[in-house]
Amino acid sequence: MVQAYRFALDPNSGQEAALRSHCGAARAAYNWAVSWVGAAWWQRRAEESYGVPEAGLTPWRPWSLPALRKEFNQAKKADPRFAGWWEENSKEAYNTGLANAAAAFDNYAKSKRGQRKGKRVGMPRRKSKHTSRLACRFTTGTIRVEADRRHVTLPRLGAIRTHENTRKLERRISNETARILSATVRHERGRWFVSFQVEVRRTERAAARPEMAVGVDLGVKCLAVMADSTGAVRYEPNPRHLDSALTRLRRASRRVCRRQGPQRKKGVEPSKRWLKANAERNRIHHRVANLRADALHKFTTGITGEYGTVVVEDLNVAGMLRNRRLARKIADAGFGEIRRQITYKTDWAGGRVIVAGRWYPSSKTCSTCKAVKAKLPLHVRVFTCDACGLVIGRDENAARNLADLASADITGTGVAGDPDAQASKPRGADRKTRTTCTRRTASAGRAGGAVPQQRKETRDRTQDTEAQLALR
Repeated sequence: MVQAYRFALDPNSGQEAALRSHCGAARAAYNWAVSWVGAAWWQRRAEESYGVPEAGLTPWRPWSLPALRKEFNQAKKADPRFAGWWEENSKEAYNTGLANAAAAFDNYAKSKRGQRKGKRVGMPRRKSKHTSRLACRFTTGTIRVEADRRHVTLPRLGAIRTHENTRKLERRISNETARILSATVRHERGRWFVSFQVEVRRTERAAARPEMAVGVDLGVKCLAVMADSTGAVRYEPNPRHLDSALTRLRRASRRVCRRQGPQRKKGVEPSKRWLKANAERNRIHHRVANLRADALHKFTTGITGEYGTVVVEDLNVAGMLRNRRLARKIADAGFGEIRRQITYKTDWAGGRVIVAGRWYPSSKTCSTCKAVKAKLPLHVRVFTCDACGLVIGRDENAARNLADLASADITGTGVAGDPDAQASKPRGADRKTRTTCTRRTASAGRAGGAVPQQRKETRDRTQDTEAQLALR
């Protein structure tokens, strides 16, 4: 299997400057690709407004990675924006930006033709030097973890000391049970990190109770209510890391507002006191993010290591975040991250994940007689069945119903088990329906009308690795 190993770095001043230069080169190559492809699109749009026939329009410029790499290699030697410094960085830095641009144009084209799920993707735009994330990916060259377990070696950057021990990865490499495919350096949360994409040969392992199934109902007041096949119910408290830090965060934010901050439009530089106060505020944000990540990893690892089957809900987290009263608490809980971690960790443990449909009435269905309520407002925290008289907590009732879906999936009955089966009331009586649905059409867009279909070309090692990352 392919997995990632991430380590914090402690580069010196020269190495940090080189890291920033490589990430800046990736951003510059991305901006060049967006401008080069977009120029033809806007030119076609202008020519269409002049009444130029289709045969006389400016031809489309390809945005596949091989085509962008070929054009950029010719332009970087003559273009004054690159001619003076492009040799200072590894070729992998420019390849990172070009690969990201190719993926961005592919997503835009598929979204415009209606071939991509999710929200519509707009036309790629240039990245700002001040707001874009610093990242660079290496797929070729010298990429290794040193035997002293305190250094990593990257192309053109040399050996960089790590903040933590790399024994987890170095031990596998020395035993020939792992092979490094690529490395990505990224600056986030105030420090540099390196992530190794590694092909690992793991021994098969099973969960502690592989025959057991557990239903996980996520919430805000209680992070998760878990009910297994035997009827046992457990509650996972919500740590509320952000709420506990709000007092200190407000105080630090007020201190930042009282200082003289940067004003790029007026050319005003931030004061030293503002930089110091802003760094203190960022440390609070970084600590909250680190605590949340650590808690979620421990929680999901415990679930996947104990149960062989995990049943979760397909929550519309993006829609839930539109509720201004609950958005902060939902974002702090990390519902989407919990499902993502459960999915890949279950595969590692040899188990399986069952996803209940988005409209499955887990809270409104009686866990004893399976009668479905027509209405159950969110403020009602106790479920009372009108048919059998069952009185139970709302979240516990939902968790029991999710656990029952595991047996329904095995026997091929019910909403989750049989894809062709239709529930009588998938969401109850309050489900809203629409008689018409607008279809996405490839109409004239903001640049050059319909997006052309790109010709398939031979994939190289970089594209294959990008595809592997996209599938993870």
